[in-house]
Amino acid sequence: MKFENIEKAFQLLDQTAVIIEEECDCTYLEALAETAENIFHNSILQEDLSEMTKKRLLKQYDTISFKSFDGETIRKAFQLAILKGMKQNTQSNHQMTPDSIGLFVSYLVRKCSEGKEQFRLFDPAVGTGNLLFTILQQFDKEIIESIGCDVDDTLVKLAYSGANLVQCPVELYNGDSIKPLLIDPVDIVVSDLPVGYYPDDVRANDFEVKAEEEHTYAHHLFIEQSVHHLKAGGYGIFIIPNSIFESSQATLLQSFLKKHTHIQGLIALPLSLFKNEAAAKSILLVQKKNDDLKAPKNALLVQLPKMSDASAMQNILKQMDEWFKTEKGN
Repeated sequence: MKFENIEKAFQLLDQTAVIIEEECDCTYLEALAETAENIFHNSILQEDLSEMTKKRLLKQYDTISFKSFDGETIRKAFQLAILKGMKQNTQSNHQMTPDSIGLFVSYLVRKCSEGKEQFRLFDPAVGTGNLLFTILQQFDKEIIESIGCDVDDTLVKLAYSGANLVQCPVELYNGDSIKPLLIDPVDIVVSDLPVGYYPDDVRANDFEVKAEEEHTYAHHLFIEQSVHHLKAGGYGIFIIPNSIFESSQATLLQSFLKKHTHIQGLIALPLSLFKNEAAAKSILLVQKKNDDLKAPKNALLVQLPKMSDASAMQNILKQMDEWFKTEKGN
C-alpha cells in the first residue's frame, strides 16, 4: 500500500464530492457517499445534475481506475475524505474509531474467534463502518457474516458506499439499536460505544440497567442490548469511557454484567490517543454466560503502551497471547 495511491484515491473522491456538493446543495458527506456510488457502479447516478457537470465528473473518474487499488488503500482514502467532511460538521456523533484502535480490536476478534472458520459479527453503532471494515480486512480465510446498525442515515449511507468500494459484504440497517432488533444471535459484538444519555425513558424501562431518577446512559443500554444478541459463549468487545465504572449508574451496569457475563478483561488504551485524560477510553472484553463456561481464573488487566513503541507492544501482545492460551485451555 503506497501513500501516493491513497493520496490519488482521496483526491478523486474529494474533488468529485465537492462538484456534487456544490450542484446538489447537500453536505460534503452526503456528496461523498454519492460519488463513491458513482465510482462503484461506473456511472453517474444523480439524475438532477446538469449535462456539463456529468461530463466533468466522468472526465475526473476516467483519470484513475479504482480497481487497481487494494481494499486497504481505498478504505484509507475514503476515511480521509470522511474526516474532512466531519471537520465541517460539528455533530458529536460523527466521529471515527482510529485505525490503531481498530487494528487492536481486530486482534481481539481473532483471539475470540480462534478455531472458527465461520462466525457472525455485529456492530450496533456502526457509524461509517470504519471499525468494521478495518476488522474484516484483517481476515481472509474465514467466512464472516457482518452486520451493522446506526441511527444516523448519512453515516449508514457512507458505510454502504464504503462497503461497496472496499468490497466488504455487510448487512446494514438504519435504525436505533436500542429498539428491538430483528437479527439472529451473533458470535461477537464489537462497538465503539456512543456515550451519553438515552432520551427515550419508556424504551429504557425494558432494560435491567435502567436508571430510576434520570435518563439511562446510552452506552449502558448498548452493552445490555449487545449481550442480549450474543449467542451463549459469545464475546462482546466494547470501547468504553474510562469513567464507566465510576458513574452514578455504574452499579446497575456492574450487576447486569455479573449476572449475564464473565468479564474477561479490561484493556486501557494509551492516553496519547486522546485529546485529554477525560476523553481516554478502554476496551471491555466480556463473554456471555453458558452452562459449560467458567469465569477466568484471572481477568486480563492491561495498560497498552504507545502504539508507536513496537517492542513494548510486542511484549504486551506476547503476554496477552499467553493469557488467551491459558484461559482457553481451562
